[in-house]
Amino acid sequence: MAPSACPKLKSIDLNFYYGTYKALHGISIEIHERKVTAFIGPSGCGKSTFLRTMNRMNEALRNTRVEGQLLLDGEDIFPMEVSGLRRRVGMVFQRPNPFPKSIYDNVAYGPRVNGSVRRGDMDAKVEQSLRGAALWDEVKDKLHKSAFDLSGGQQQRLCIARALAVDPEVLLLDEPCSALDPIATSKIEELLFELKKICTIVIVTHNMQQAARVADYTGFFLLGKLIEFADTKVIFKNPTKKETEDYITGRFG
Repeated sequence: MAPSACPKLKSIDLNFYYGTYKALHGISIEIHERKVTAFIGPSGCGKSTFLRTMNRMNEALRNTRVEGQLLLDGEDIFPMEVSGLRRRVGMVFQRPNPFPKSIYDNVAYGPRVNGSVRRGDMDAKVEQSLRGAALWDEVKDKLHKSAFDLSGGQQQRLCIARALAVDPEVLLLDEPCSALDPIATSKIEELLFELKKICTIVIVTHNMQQAARVADYTGFFLLGKLIEFADTKVIFKNPTKKETEDYITGRFG
């Protein structure tokens, strides 16, 4: 495990169950602050389940349970009030899911619900968030048009802007480019390099080349276990586990 003096997130012997099925087996990992951490592995290996555990999104599913600890700045997230946790740990999903509202209202939604921005400051917050998602120049003249008028890649960046509007400390991205074309994917990847200046990023990706391009650290999951976690260059060039090497070189998965 890569060392960290003060990890932003830390899981300790984390197990997760869907009913009687054990989906995660003793996951222990440290997520470094203001870095990009990627999780890779074959479909169904547990990487998205672990990601969703980080802001307790899995609790929306019936008959699930978790064992172990997951710490945010040293504090266990499971006793936390969930809406407060999700303000601190935002999430962007695999497919763009803008609200059926205007571009402006999509971004303003979180600050309005939380009461975190005064009405007179909302325009500035919306602009700041759209700039943070590298979308402002493309939409500044149509803020009150429907979010559904945007392309798929723009919608995904709008969802990132919506997440940024509540000033999260951590941003979770669950295969955010899987439904996008190569040009839109490239824009999202460029964006990650800017976003890690202001928050900690954890991304699940099925695309190993993407992990190699954008991540500072990479974890390889297999059958619900974290097989290896290290600096991305180590994972892709000199992994210590045979399972990791086999997956990276395409022998399975």
